Amino acid sequence: MFDKRIINGRVYLDGNYKNTNLYIDNDFIKEINEKLLPAKETIDVNNSLVIPGLTDPHVHFNLDLGQIKSRDNFYHGTLQAAYGGITTIIDFLDPVDNVEDLEKAYLKRLEEAKSSVVDYFFHATIKNPKCNLEDFVIKMKSLGINSLKLFTTYSESDRRTFDNEIIELLKLSEKYKFLLLAHIEHDAFIDLNPNLKYNCLLKSRPTQAETIEALKLAGFVEKHGGFLYMVHLSSGNTLEKLKQEFPLILNKKFFVESCPHYFVFTNDFLERCDGYLYTLAPPLRTRKERTLLKDNFDDIYSIGTDHCAFLKNDKNMKYLKDIPLGIGGIEFSFDTMYELFKDKAIDKMSKNIASLYPNLNNQGEIKVGKLANLLIYELYDNFIDEFHGATDYNLYENFKRSGRVLHTMLRGEFIIKDQDFFKALGKKI
Repeated sequence: MFDKRIINGRVYLDGNYKNTNLYIDNDFIKEINEKLLPAKETIDVNNSLVIPGLTDPHVHFNLDLGQIKSRDNFYHGTLQAAYGGITTIIDFLDPVDNVEDLEKAYLKRLEEAKSSVVDYFFHATIKNPKCNLEDFVIKMKSLGINSLKLFTTYSESDRRTFDNEIIELLKLSEKYKFLLLAHIEHDAFIDLNPNLKYNCLLKSRPTQAETIEALKLAGFVEKHGGFLYMVHLSSGNTLEKLKQEFPLILNKKFFVESCPHYFVFTNDFLERCDGYLYTLAPPLRTRKERTLLKDNFDDIYSIGTDHCAFLKNDKNMKYLKDIPLGIGGIEFSFDTMYELFKDKAIDKMSKNIASLYPNLNNQGEIKVGKLANLLIYELYDNFIDEFHGATDYNLYENFKRSGRVLHTMLRGEFIIKDQDFFKALGKKI
């Protein structure tokens, strides 16, 4: 007898749906069978979609910016994740420039993440390194971390990593089999004029800064090897150029992530009276660039939210220099992407991400032997009317969606049951 059976579902298997039943024992999917087999507990999902539990590979909970921290801690951030069908998140260690501080950053983040509702692990983050890079990588790997983020900008806060070090890290990524992540903007093109107001964000961080730097780094990968993952690609222009110039490595050695907000918002929102709420880096782009991004959705490898939420008063400032850049959205990332792209969004939020990280090799798909991390999505037209974050607004309020998360299961246990929080099960993986 199985522990649980999920019956009458439309189960997402290898890119298609099948009307079948799932049987769960001891955290894992043990059988997929149209027959009604005995189980201790039955969950009848009444023709809802049964989808692999999602992974958000790019979040910033309790992010320390010096003068302020992002407002969602690991509890509130992962609670939203669970309501959105996300069973694993990947956050970032604080940026460090030497080997000694790397372990300190890791232990600090471990302590902060103890309240997580869903499973989690971390990317390391490097800033303007002042150490032997191979020693840094060896230490990172010894901590069980298989990904490292760098910045090509933010020289004003000493976070920028320069080209020679990027090339060396790419070579090391090949040697030590880790994924190098990059926030990609050309530093010289960023305008930090203190008199720029928030509606000038696109002038401050133009598309050209992203496109030129992305093409340069793709060239580094093509020439020197390695594995690079571009976080938060914001513009369809950038993606089209990458497709044209680097088709042989795109999403094979140079992977592209984008975020839900770049598909639904544009820089027009900065002209609203509350336009300061839509400030982030890279910024929202023009309608034309958003259309190009949608048209090229097939060439996006993964979706991450870059969730980094603040209160209204944190962001209600006249000048860009005074505004913490970042927005929330993890709770509604699947709602948003499914409404726009339907089934095409699923692998980009599950299977594709799992393919990049050893920590995820037992999830990302519904298969016998995989963890029973599952999202049950009830299909019906409705509007977003709930919110479980720690901030005082929700940019996705009243957005149309095609369904709603009915249950979220982690290792075969409910985190969300019948659209209510059931219990926290998160652990480091």
